[in-house]
Amino acid sequence: MRENYLAKWLNNELTEEELEAFKATAEYAQYQKIKETTDKLSPPEFNMEQAWLQLNGQRMQEQAPKVITLSPFKKFLRVAAVAAVLIVGSYFYLGTLNTKVTTQLAERTELTLPDNSEIILNADSKITYNKKNWDNERNVELEGEAFFKVAKGKKFTVATDLGDVAVLGTQFNVQQRDDYFKVTCFEGLVQVSYKDQILKLPAGHSFAVVNGTITKQSSTATQPSWMQNESTFNSVPLKYVLAEFERQYDFKVETKNVDTEQLFTGTFSNSDFNVALESISTPLQLKYTIGTLNVVFYAEDTP
Repeated sequence: MRENYLAKWLNNELTEEELEAFKATAEYAQYQKIKETTDKLSPPEFNMEQAWLQLNGQRMQEQAPKVITLSPFKKFLRVAAVAAVLIVGSYFYLGTLNTKVTTQLAERTELTLPDNSEIILNADSKITYNKKNWDNERNVELEGEAFFKVAKGKKFTVATDLGDVAVLGTQFNVQQRDDYFKVTCFEGLVQVSYKDQILKLPAGHSFAVVNGTITKQSSTATQPSWMQNESTFNSVPLKYVLAEFERQYDFKVETKNVDTEQLFTGTFSNSDFNVALESISTPLQLKYTIGTLNVVFYAEDTP
């Protein structure tokens, strides 16, 4: 929004073209509500004759005359001042609000940032960023998993609860789920910060932390497998595999007599429910039953 629109709007000085442009901004609705509220404010009724009689009566009772402060008018001035502060304050407050994009279970979404950087958000994930301040700081907070295709420019950072990633312009994937943190670089170079470690990660390499254990791997893939409707794991505890199944299909997973800490290496489909179940159960020699909204995995020798 052009910075002088607010002042000109309050003074009814906007041209028709400027007014239409101002109405199209995200802030206009908030300003309109504040203005409608302040327009309804009115000063309390003030009886001049009654005030004059009170003044004369006080003069007769006291030797020294007293000056009566016209408090109703001062109250009105205070109300007007508060309204002005609300209007101006709301403008700066709205500028600090963050934009949030969230996906539900079994859902993905794509979005383009103000600098034309692209993000593809995997299921059950959320990103937060400041759209108004984007030109100064390209910072994104991530919960879950996302693929980033970053336009060249100033430093671009992705912050998670377990670690941060910083780049200038590249393609990479970040996954943070509970105690699972993994960064894979597909193009360019990324910098990963984890606790007191800083690592430069070139294309074709990944950095993972699972339950506090760090692993580094290489790959010839050009994009994360989940963008091709598959979830791939390399020596990952089964509990993370089952959690990802829940996210992709919005089905509750339960286990009986199954060690969920055992490592799983393999891939399951994100688009074929039955094939996914077989891909998980067969390598581990597990069986399963399907309920209305849940799946139960159990060992073959379970009573």
